[in-house]
Amino acid sequence: MAVAVRGSRGGGSGGGGAGFRSLFSYRIFVSAMFSLLFVATLSVLLTSHPSTTHHHSRLPSGGNAYMHRTFLALNSDPLKTRLDLIHKQANDHITLVKAYSACARKLKLEISRQLKMFDDLAKNFSDLTSKPSYKSSLFETSGNLDEDVLRQFEKEVKDRVKFARLLIAESKENYDNQLKIQKLKDTIFAVNELLGKAKKNGAFASLIAAKSIPKSLHCLAMRLVEERISHPEKYKEDLPKAEFEDPSLYHYAIFSDNVIAVSVVVRSVVKNAEEPSKHVFHVVTDRMNVAAMKVWFRMRPVEGGAHVEVKAVEDYDFLSSSYVPVVRQIESANVQMENATKEGSNMKFRNPNYMPMLNHLRFYLPEMYPKLHKILLLDDDVVVQKDLTGLWKIDLAGKVNGAVETCFGSFHRFSQYLNFSHPLIKERFNPKACAWAYGMNIFDLDAWRREKCTETYHNWQNLNEDRTLWKLGTLPPGLITFYSLTKSLDKSWHVLGLGYNPSISMDEINNAAVIHYNGNMKPWLDIAMNQYKNLWTKYVDNDMEFVQMCNFGV
Repeated sequence: MAVAVRGSRGGGSGGGGAGFRSLFSYRIFVSAMFSLLFVATLSVLLTSHPSTTHHHSRLPSGGNAYMHRTFLALNSDPLKTRLDLIHKQANDHITLVKAYSACARKLKLEISRQLKMFDDLAKNFSDLTSKPSYKSSLFETSGNLDEDVLRQFEKEVKDRVKFARLLIAESKENYDNQLKIQKLKDTIFAVNELLGKAKKNGAFASLIAAKSIPKSLHCLAMRLVEERISHPEKYKEDLPKAEFEDPSLYHYAIFSDNVIAVSVVVRSVVKNAEEPSKHVFHVVTDRMNVAAMKVWFRMRPVEGGAHVEVKAVEDYDFLSSSYVPVVRQIESANVQMENATKEGSNMKFRNPNYMPMLNHLRFYLPEMYPKLHKILLLDDDVVVQKDLTGLWKIDLAGKVNGAVETCFGSFHRFSQYLNFSHPLIKERFNPKACAWAYGMNIFDLDAWRREKCTETYHNWQNLNEDRTLWKLGTLPPGLITFYSLTKSLDKSWHVLGLGYNPSISMDEINNAAVIHYNGNMKPWLDIAMNQYKNLWTKYVDNDMEFVQMCNFGV
């Protein structure tokens, strides 16, 4: 047993030595195999990525990529980097011009020219890179690059790049939204400048056409004066009629220097009146036209027994500079007109109708007609289409002025006529108050006297001597004088705009009692709007011999 045991130990000790030796031999074998595998792998990597075809190969990834780039950097031609940059620049511009080509095709801007230019330019770049001499010498060579060929290739690429940039710069405004917006703004600004000048010139030309005396009107006045001189016995002054001061009749005030216009107003009133004999017309003109006006109504008496009184402004002795503020302003009108002509800012300064006393007579009605209770003021550019006696029956509720309001939305408010930056205006008036129109106004002269409206007018006219409260015209002082003293009338009594607005409906016009040719396109002028002219011409006395002789063309 003992022998067996020792023998057993001895046998065990010898087996362990043999196992250790075999394990050591295995580790050497494995190490050798890994070394051979690493060498083989490295050899494959080096042989599978030749430097001559680097632009056709795909770059490896990870650690192999780093080793690949390291070996390439050691073995590559230094001109390759330069070639890469040039080739990349060419490819970038190919992409750019193709993008512009697509944009041109989409927007259809100068299709035939720009599309062809961009396509040709892209093709030139492509043809250049595929040119046989460059392809064989630069892109498919296995050796070093020829620097002369590279230099020529670079020159041709730069020439094409320069041309491409010029072409793109010229075409950029068609595709760049910011440039388009700026160019559009510049165009709008330039057009607005031209429009402003055209409007100014047009306004001046229109003013000349509107305010100059037409040849036919001048002819008529001269013929009437000639008639007066040739036959003075026919035109002796008559005594005033009692009807001129009869408050029970219907009285009208018309202030004008236009003979034919006044005759149309009077004829239209009488022809539409139910009782013409109860209508009295007070016509006031200037000294130059008073003789012609009197001869007209003597030669062509008003139908139906209506009464006409013709006077000159100078017949009213109280209208002197010591009493009337505007007379003092008229005396300096020449200086004001010269200044306005130099400034060129307000055409109204050049319009004499904005200053004469004839226009301001409307503020002296109670003194001109002291025995009357009510009077209807009519402008000379209106036509009456219905009987107007209903206006005398309207209860003005203690107000002085009955008129049609003209405001709508923010238009024709007090703020448009008065200077609300001035403290006197700002404190006393509402800028949103509705304006009304002159042209057809029924005045309660008793209420006028009670409210002392003429004194109010004088006070404000004196305050506005330097024209800081309002500019010109009679409407602004009228709005002030009759502020809170105006009764609004139904709009069908008075339709305005036939002298400037071509869009008034004929239904509105036909329903109107009075239509008003306010504006520059007066119906007796060649510039009158044809669609409205016949409404005026039908009341012209074409049977009057002087009208025929003067070729009114109505």
